[in-house]
Amino acid sequence: MAASNASSFLFSLLIALLLFASMQLFRTQLSSSQPLTIAGGFMGSLVFVSLLTAVSNFEMNLFGQNFQARVFPEVVTCLFISMICCAFVHRVCVTTGMIFSLIALYYLNRISTTIHGTTTGSTTNYVTQKKQK
Repeated sequence: MAASNASSFLFSLLIALLLFASMQLFRTQLSSSQPLTIAGGFMGSLVFVSLLTAVSNFEMNLFGQNFQARVFPEVVTCLFISMICCAFVHRVCVTTGMIFSLIALYYLNRISTTIHGTTTGSTTNYVTQKKQK
């Protein structure tokens, strides 16, 4: 059974906060070696995904079921916040977190398009006409 928007918002916000707290708790270990720094970037991308889920569910709860998260400001803001979380750990975490977050965003968009169909946008058909002399 699927969770409601309000409960999903709370769960994903709690997950984001727990991930951020664990990144801060294990800051020295995550910045000690190269593979762990990459793992810190992956944890930052998980913060991004859970923050984006929380923001999207909050907006769907507030504005209605058909509301969709846009690239600006929702995605950019969540990406910026997750990159700040990564920057508290290590500079390389920011780079790897950005890469993992963009990959996760691509797959989230792909899954969303598969499940909910294509987005409805305005299409304009341009018809060229020959000038008559």
